[in-house]
Amino acid sequence: MQSQPMTSRTGVTWAPPLGVTWMPLLAALFATALLTAGLAEPAAAGKPNKGGDSGGGVTYCADLPGTSYTLHDVNVAIGADGFHKPKGKQQPVMGAGIDVAVIDTGVNPGGVNEVVDGPDLSFDALQDNLRHRDLHGHGTNMAGIIATNTSTAWGVAPGARIVNVKVGAGDGAVDVSQVIAGIDWAVQNRNANGMNIRVINLAYDSDANVDYRTDPLTRAVENAWHHGIVVVVAGGNDGRGIHRLGNPALDPYVISVGAGYYNTGSHTWKSANFSSTGDGIRNPDLIAPGEALVSLGVAGSYLADTHPGATCTGSDGLLYLRGSGTSQAAAVVSGAAAMLLEARPALTPDQVKYLLTSTATDLGEQPDKQGHGMLDLAAALQAPTPGVEAVQTHDLALGGGTLEAARGSFHVGAEGDYLQGEVTAFGGDFDSATHTGAQTADSTWTNQTWNGSTWSGGTWSGATWSGGTWSGGSWSGGTWSGATWSGATWSGATWSGATWSGATWSGGTWSGATWSGATWSCGTWS
Repeated sequence: MQSQPMTSRTGVTWAPPLGVTWMPLLAALFATALLTAGLAEPAAAGKPNKGGDSGGGVTYCADLPGTSYTLHDVNVAIGADGFHKPKGKQQPVMGAGIDVAVIDTGVNPGGVNEVVDGPDLSFDALQDNLRHRDLHGHGTNMAGIIATNTSTAWGVAPGARIVNVKVGAGDGAVDVSQVIAGIDWAVQNRNANGMNIRVINLAYDSDANVDYRTDPLTRAVENAWHHGIVVVVAGGNDGRGIHRLGNPALDPYVISVGAGYYNTGSHTWKSANFSSTGDGIRNPDLIAPGEALVSLGVAGSYLADTHPGATCTGSDGLLYLRGSGTSQAAAVVSGAAAMLLEARPALTPDQVKYLLTSTATDLGEQPDKQGHGMLDLAAALQAPTPGVEAVQTHDLALGGGTLEAARGSFHVGAEGDYLQGEVTAFGGDFDSATHTGAQTADSTWTNQTWNGSTWSGGTWSGATWSGGTWSGGSWSGGTWSGATWSGATWSGATWSGATWSGATWSGGTWSGATWSGATWSCGTWS
């Protein structure tokens, strides 16, 4: 495969999207576990489904080999099912009226209740036909766990709306600056054009060992929290050996989620061996089902093509993908948060966290593994609204640290020539102290400019959201034609042999980087 033209700025060069090699691919962004076949059955759901069925018993994926944990199984196990279809005159609770911002690799709309496209901040935004769409498969899988709504399957919050904030490219490449920009956008636009963003789902896991009080990424998620948004993050898939959560799960304000599985021998829930343990001080807040979950897939995507044994076509004609990881567990909790917020819209993020953690089922494990225990949404929905006992008083994340430290060991770019230092993927300089002030003031974004740099790729859902325009239009006309990143051009920005045939990736290597450990917080796909 030919090398790609390089872009240079302030002594730093990096390749255009989907170049020869990217590190870290999704680097920790969405730790993806590679599914293990033959997992255990869910507790409340009884014997697990081979493939899956909805609440009505309609098989949607019967030909998937091995044990699978369906969306219906998830809903029964956490107690959501009884609120989706309550008995008597009680009104159903399905997350209606709540928008969940999925900051990920994009979300394809088929099968999800409703999707609104926010900005495409990924490297795919160079190409008109790639913007917003999920060419990797991870983001759609997360959105499916949260809000699938078809005749055969429901997600945890099938009435919620997904706001698609795409930051990861089709090969998974993403820089931490793109993640921060996506979080900032969701905060600043939480109520724009009829939106009601109350939850952010972030299955991103960096290996950065930083002080959360100064780190730019933890500052971004905590800023969202203090602006009234429940932020749910994957705890990471580093297992038992490291005793440290991934970043930004290090921030004690947000909800950090570990993955659980049902042990058929003891007939109890346990924390999964791949799920990251805490250090005894900052631990997972709770665990949720995270092994062998079957959710929406994307035909022709990287994950579907790389792990065909993890896919199946449902009776509804949709593609499904089975995966394990703290990504999946975080998506379950994001759906649970949406359910709580529909039932009680006045809840603060602290109150949502308190309800979910105080009602969790103690599994008898150490807090560094299980946190407060296994998610019990039914108990949380029925618990009284907490008062001052829910208010968190941790030290605040004030920012001031470096972007480079937030990246940890993961960098995008051609091997040996990575994007590094205090330069963003937008091509601008990053000053953490200045940026934190803009976050507090809700002014990190000005039209299409973030952090003082213009992102010239992509439109805002065709410049409309449910009939309303986005600040009058598009991002610098919505085209790249010679587009610059603050003076740094793409030198023609050709794909040089690594082409996309419609929505498939034909070419490109992983350069030794794998999906186990440091990636979009999923553990495995099988």
